[in-house]
Amino acid sequence: MAIAAKDDPRSLSGPEKAAVLMLSLGEEYGAKLWQMMHDEEIKEVSQAMSGLGNISATLVERLLVDFVSNVSAGGTIVGSYESTERLLAKLLPGDRASLIMEEIRGPAGRTMWDKLANVNEQVLANYLKNEYPQTVAVVLSKIRPDHAARVLGALPEDFSLEVIMRMLRMETVQKEILEKVEQTLRLEFMSNLARTTKRDAHEMMAEIFNSFDRQTEQRFLSSLEERNRESAEKIRSLMFTFEDLQKLDPNGIQTLLRAVEKDKLALALKGASDLIKDLFFSNMSERAGKILREDMESLGPVRLKDVDEAQMIMVNNAKDLAAKGEILLADSKGDDELIY
Repeated sequence: MAIAAKDDPRSLSGPEKAAVLMLSLGEEYGAKLWQMMHDEEIKEVSQAMSGLGNISATLVERLLVDFVSNVSAGGTIVGSYESTERLLAKLLPGDRASLIMEEIRGPAGRTMWDKLANVNEQVLANYLKNEYPQTVAVVLSKIRPDHAARVLGALPEDFSLEVIMRMLRMETVQKEILEKVEQTLRLEFMSNLARTTKRDAHEMMAEIFNSFDRQTEQRFLSSLEERNRESAEKIRSLMFTFEDLQKLDPNGIQTLLRAVEKDKLALALKGASDLIKDLFFSNMSERAGKILREDMESLGPVRLKDVDEAQMIMVNNAKDLAAKGEILLADSKGDDELIY
């Protein structure tokens, strides 16, 4: 009998198989194995573990049989950031567990330079423009030329030229200096990226509320205010709504425009405020703006439910782009820019 693809151990990578095995062993039996691993191995298995999602009991059983005959799983297991963090916190010293979780929450990659390669050039440039030109020269000399070129293009021109001059004059970088730069990037930049993805219960609930239509959202928020006004206000402050898109910079708007389907864009803007409409039209070519206006007019009367759905799709697109580091989202209070 053929094995379904989702239940075939061959569909998993090596780290994913190890992650399933470690989750199956649990805290008591897995502790000694975790302690025998090197940090890089722990990071690799933890990264795989945090992205597993639901793993069927059938797949767990077949995988364990590959390791030990006549061993079967007791049921479905779930791998997530939260379960991984809880497990590591019990098995490793607190600081070590936190550092590992921060690193796997950040961009993918085994080394610091691998991780930087997966950070959007605008996000990286926004950080590097506040560093010394010599430090930036060292960083750009360690990443791929095409990525370095995009970062240089996103930096202020005078600053970029200074960095280029430093790179031209740069000799072999001493190991101590390179290690110091790596440490600074890890503690200041990567840690920041990772921490902004960490959510508490209110942040998780704000994400759920964001997915409600307007009527359901207001109904639940009103009811929650009667029971716990503080929580309701915190959830409201954490929610990222369609109106919050006006906080995007021009690059962010243009990136979002490329990611949204044209019919959804027309429907979403049909019910948007004049401020939001003007913002999007000002970041489009005259021809594209004319076509979009015609599309919006051709829609005629539209249901509020359909507008809400289209606007939610745009919000989710923005969040996906922010998670990849391709755009910057501002917090709801507008005090600081956060990288989600």
